[in-house]
Order: sequence, then C-alpha cells, then structure tokens
Amino acid sequence: MSPDEPSPTTVPSGIPALEASTPPPRPVHPRVVLITGMSGAGRSRAAAVLEDLGWYVVDNLPAQMLAPLVGMMTASTEGVQRLGAVIDARGRDFTELAGVLDELGRKGVEVHILFLDASDEVLVRRFESVRRPHPLQGDRTVLEAITQERTLLTEVRQRADWMIDTSDTTVHDLARQVRQVLAGPGEDVVQISVLAFGFKYGLPLDADQVVDMRFLANPYWISELRHLTGRDAPVRDYVLSRPGAMTFIDRYVQALEPVFDGYRHEGKYYVTIAVGCTGGKHRSVAVSEQIAAQLRAQGHRVTVQARDLGKE
Repeated sequence: MSPDEPSPTTVPSGIPALEASTPPPRPVHPRVVLITGMSGAGRSRAAAVLEDLGWYVVDNLPAQMLAPLVGMMTASTEGVQRLGAVIDARGRDFTELAGVLDELGRKGVEVHILFLDASDEVLVRRFESVRRPHPLQGDRTVLEAITQERTLLTEVRQRADWMIDTSDTTVHDLARQVRQVLAGPGEDVVQISVLAFGFKYGLPLDADQVVDMRFLANPYWISELRHLTGRDAPVRDYVLSRPGAMTFIDRYVQALEPVFDGYRHEGKYYVTIAVGCTGGKHRSVAVSEQIAAQLRAQGHRVTVQARDLGKE
C-alpha cells in the first residue's frame, strides 16, 4: 500500500457501509514555490514559465506578505492551488524571510525554493548590457552591490530545493530547466490548436503552419452537400475518401512529430496549425477534425476551431 493511501477501516455491524463506487474526493494540496536568487540571474523568466504552466505568480512580493497570501489559497478545485512568489533582496524586509518560512513550516505549509544564480562576471556583464543599475547599487559599483546581495541571500540559498546556474544558459535553456523541475504530469507538452479557415477570408494571423486543402475536390459543387459542413458525416466521408486525402493527412501528422520536438526544445508550447480551403466550410473542417483526431490518438493535447463556419 502506498504511504499516501488511507488505511482501510472496519465498518461496525449494523451501520451500512458507503457505496464503494462513490468514494469521497481526495484532497487537493496547494503548492507554494518561492522564486529567488541573484538579480539578473533570470527570476522574471522563471516566473513567466510558471505563469505559462497555470500558476498564480506574484512578483517582488514583500517577505511579510507571503504568509497572508498562502493563507488565501484554497484546496478547492476553483481556488488558487499553485502559488509562485518572487521574493528577493529588493524588499526591505527580506531579512525576515527566514522567520516567515519557519512559521509557515510550523503550520504545516511546505514552501519549496527555486534559487537562480550566475557568476559575478556574467551578472556584471548583464547589467552593463541593459544599462540599468543593480537594485542594491545606490552609490556603489555594480560588483559591490552583487557582493552585498550574495551575503543577504546566503541563508535562503542554503534552504533551496533546486538551484539553477544561468551563467552559460540561454532564456530557452532556463525555461526548459524550470519546466523539468516544476511541470506536473502532462504539462510539458505542446498545446496544439487546429484552425479551419477559408482562404477567401484571409490567412489567420496567428498561424504557425498553413495547410492548403484546395487540391481536393470541393463538396460545394455537389448540391446534396453544399448546405452541410465538414462536421457532417456525408461531407466528412466525401472529403476523406478523395484520392490522396488520407495519404496526405497520415504523412503530415507523421511529419509533425520532429516539429513538436523542436518546438519543445525551443520553449514554444503553443502551436496553431491552420487548415484552409476556399470558404472554410467543407474540406478544411473535415481535414482539421481528422488531423486533430490522429494527434489526440498520439497523446497530444489538441483543440479544433472553424473560424469561418457560418460565413456566406
């Protein structure tokens, strides 16, 4: 039995047992991650990755506000269940952070810490390239401010659950590492939107790929099919039975696998595939649904839309 599984209980005689098919819902435990580390090491990028994963993220949070914010979280499925808080040496009360973490720990709240670091040389170069002062610089040099910040962060660095050195890391590499650490099951996947459209109404502005299905015979010229759409079985069957239709779809879906792998490697997790025909009503709709079905069968997360359905 898993340590997380509840122990079986004996039901006293005379008291009816609950139906085995309707067990009570298992509690949802909120997650709290503190993003901290050296200024210029990539805290903002890490916070953006958490937002993309659906976390509620607060930047430049005063240390004393962490406990009240955690207290507002809820275990219900409708409330905030995953909180990312960016707390760093910019806050005047940063020295109180250790006490706040200790207090939350005594209350049974686990706060995991992601610490971002980089070498002094890299941090100096980054601040010089953006021509902005270090948050703690004042009348001092950038290097002096970095040294002071390292001293302030010593204790929280020792508490860190994960530490990422970004000295030789691109923003895409950093995003991948943060996802590897914090993405839940099924979250590190490309989210695919298949969009059917009509060329006569213009190309979709957000299309990453455009597929032209005008090489297939047009059901519009068949009176029995003209008033139907690609979501109706007669049109779908007609379109997919045209010579070359399924061959094209099968090979296109197969060709997308290395594309999705490349997107993931480059940190691109939202992809729009635009499938077009003349009016966006018959061929593009039927093919979009078929492409989406095959992608779902491979385990991808896919949505389908028909942009121009209903237009004359």
